[in-house]
Amino acid sequence: MKAKVILYSDNSNEISNFLNKFYSNKSNHGESTSWKKEFPNPVEITEFIAAFADNINSFDLVMWISLDENVFIKISPSNSNHIIKYLFERYPY
Repeated sequence: MKAKVILYSDNSNEISNFLNKFYSNKSNHGESTSWKKEFPNPVEITEFIAAFADNINSFDLVMWISLDENVFIKISPSNSNHIIKYLFERYPY
């Protein structure tokens, strides 16, 4: 199964603003209040989690990740480091 990152926001521009900052470009991600991306290598989402946790006060976003079918984990500053460590332990390649 591929790992998924899901972003939600009540503000239609927040997701686009966050993604533009994360990817360091000005691509148009639209004015959606949700965004989802799948990653074939689950370790790749660690950068997303770290960027989200580091910028939690700058953006009005909620992040969820899914590593297993129909199991979602809400990311917060208090659990982000534990989840990143877990990802490297679970997928050590």
